[in-house]
Amino acid sequence: MKELFFPYPYLVSALDKYYGVKSKPITAKIKDKGKDSKRKKERKKKSKTKKMKSKSGSKKLSILIATFWDYPHTGGLSNYITTLREGLRSLGHKVDVIAPNQFSQVNVEKLREVIVPELKTFFEQRYGSYTSKIIQSSRLLYIYEQMMKSVKLEKYDILHAQDLFTANILGRFNEDLGKPLLFTPHGMFTFSRVKFNRIEKGSVEEVYYKEIEKKAIEYATHMVILSDSFRDPLSSLGAKSVNLTTVNTGIDYKTIDRGKTSGKIVISCIARLGPRKGHSDLFNALSRMNGTGNQVEVQIVGDGEMREALEAQVKSLRLSNVRFLGKRDDVPAILSKTDIFVLPTVNDNLPISIIEAMHSGAAILTTNCGGITEIVHHNETGIIIEPGNVSQLATQLKHLIGNEALRKKLGGNAYQYAKNHLTREAMVNKIEGVYQNQIVSGDE
Repeated sequence: MKELFFPYPYLVSALDKYYGVKSKPITAKIKDKGKDSKRKKERKKKSKTKKMKSKSGSKKLSILIATFWDYPHTGGLSNYITTLREGLRSLGHKVDVIAPNQFSQVNVEKLREVIVPELKTFFEQRYGSYTSKIIQSSRLLYIYEQMMKSVKLEKYDILHAQDLFTANILGRFNEDLGKPLLFTPHGMFTFSRVKFNRIEKGSVEEVYYKEIEKKAIEYATHMVILSDSFRDPLSSLGAKSVNLTTVNTGIDYKTIDRGKTSGKIVISCIARLGPRKGHSDLFNALSRMNGTGNQVEVQIVGDGEMREALEAQVKSLRLSNVRFLGKRDDVPAILSKTDIFVLPTVNDNLPISIIEAMHSGAAILTTNCGGITEIVHHNETGIIIEPGNVSQLATQLKHLIGNEALRKKLGGNAYQYAKNHLTREAMVNKIEGVYQNQIVSGDE
């Protein structure tokens, strides 16, 4: 009988436990056509050549930043990677970025034709069924791993994964390479999907993805987290505090002098039009604010799957002062004319749009989700409310509309905080320090 195929034994162990299967355990390591022995030698070999110095005075490094998602694309993750790459290069380091869309799509399709039937057969014979989510994720994992075999990972001093899937893939290669492997989660993958009913709590999908998160943490030699809000959930998955370093996201923001084109107060919300960002709460709050309609202009910047429904809500609430601007590449210009930036998000980490708004000097009104309160301090650098509290949102928004002095104070404080703590230089210097410490630890 043909041996069933599944390349991730730790996932099989977790699924076996879920289904109550007591079959023979599966063991699998990456087979790399004779390169394993070479990699083991590379791991043992200590370089005796003198490293060049970067502009910061430390060793010049060769760094791989890798992501499971297409790059470049529109969104915070892509912006983060670009900012980190350019900042590290400015310090004299060599930096490559690798993403699945960089590989031959012809080869991807060939692998897909082979792997999908094998995965389905494996799950059907071992567990009696399979789910489309697990088949899809397993397929993507396997194909990206096969593509990664063409990358000469041994030439890098640092491997930096930007998601749980890439951390698993690089971790498997790194069993032989022994490189410093850093992992930066940009969200709590399983938790957020359970919270928003994209994965059912207690389901096999929850077990599957949680195991991938646990293994990513295990494979990582260190983790760079975007905010302290990651610490508790990561600890619950096995992360040790000593292996976590918080580095708030910094950006390279070109400030435009603030100006106004009308006498109205401009309120801007810059976010993807999805269920997490709280647009519906904003519109409900605006509908409760009698007497302010003629004073304000509301700009909704961004696009997404909820646009049609949100436009219908605005129409039904007769909010004639709300405009949908769609995706824009002139965010600094929009923010330069914004008096109040509002993001009533119900589930978030550390949104780039808030950091951009702080750099612009706009007054900020947002929620206490994720790591937001680590940079937006209530009544100092912004106003903080509870997520989903429409009444509170309406009250605070009306308060800001009617208080110009407060808007200027909050905006000025936010601007100073951003310039001191949320720049590209601040973020990159801290991450470079983590890299250098990992190199030193690995050489000891």
